[in-house]
Amino acid sequence: MNKNNYAVIMAGGIGSRFWPISTSETPKQFHDMLGAGVSLIQKTFARLESLVPSENVIIATNGKYKDIVLRQLPSISENQLFLEPAMRNTAPCILATALKVHSQNPDGVMIIAPSDHWIEDEEEFIRNIQTSYDACNEAEILMTLGIKPNSPNTGYGYIQFNEDSSEIKKVKQFTEKPNLEKAKEFLAQGDYLWNAGIFVWSAKSIIKAFQDHLPEMYALFQEGESTWNTDKEQAFVDANYAKAQNISIDFGIIEKANNVHVLPVEFGWNDLGTWGSLYDKKAESKSENVTIGGEAIYRESEGNIVKTQSHKKVVIQGLSNFIVAEKDGVLLICPKENEQEIKEIAAQAKDQFGEI
Repeated sequence: MNKNNYAVIMAGGIGSRFWPISTSETPKQFHDMLGAGVSLIQKTFARLESLVPSENVIIATNGKYKDIVLRQLPSISENQLFLEPAMRNTAPCILATALKVHSQNPDGVMIIAPSDHWIEDEEEFIRNIQTSYDACNEAEILMTLGIKPNSPNTGYGYIQFNEDSSEIKKVKQFTEKPNLEKAKEFLAQGDYLWNAGIFVWSAKSIIKAFQDHLPEMYALFQEGESTWNTDKEQAFVDANYAKAQNISIDFGIIEKANNVHVLPVEFGWNDLGTWGSLYDKKAESKSENVTIGGEAIYRESEGNIVKTQSHKKVVIQGLSNFIVAEKDGVLLICPKENEQEIKEIAAQAKDQFGEI
């Protein structure tokens, strides 16, 4: 195993579209969302074990999740945690962890891996990441993995690439979530991929990109050069992190840099962003009912997803295409077509019932 391989697992999100299972106290990455017997972050960590030495994995998360991360990933140490004291989107976190990696190993090459995605074909995923590591060792490029689209999905950003015979393609442009008409055009053209938010680059390449495109953020974190990977690191982060611009890596770097490349991939990817995406992952047909966690009887009902605790038994009569989710005394019953309103529903529930 290559000692220069590093991984940053991004585990700071709240996953509010999965309320009431996912809450600010215990977000979805720490839940067994698919009934697989392990949480999503445990699955992500295990997936990378054949590529990355366990001591080279950094978990980037909010400070309040420190204990749950250490409990779910007992093989990592506290100095492998990057604890964000404030929410500042992905760019500051990626720069800080790149500086951590570089101070430890100037030749480090790192994957940025979301903690809450599902990947069906893990062998193909590992092969793709190895290809990406190799490419980033050979050239100063920023790489992203692009999912070959199988539908005109309007929930993802799209990556257009230069069509040529090479396995790794030069990126032409990024497009934010399109409308349905535009998404259909992209699919018909054949030179567009879904943006999965999975990146690979050398630490020195991404640091240089920050110097070029977000110099103020680079200057802010460079002041802490002597603190990275020491017992003074957290104090520096706590004092300075909130000063960083609140911006995503996509807007801040990827859409500006001219050395961005993409590897088209097919490994059964699902970002598990909504109850609908979870249903699609589990259901083999549009009419199938999906039960995760407990047991359910369905009478004259179809297309439902029921997520509850393992000891719960549920009976549903005459209900179709609904989300039924229950956790710790909180029950959500919502049509699947209204799943985008769950964030608002959760906010209203918090106002009326308090933190639940």
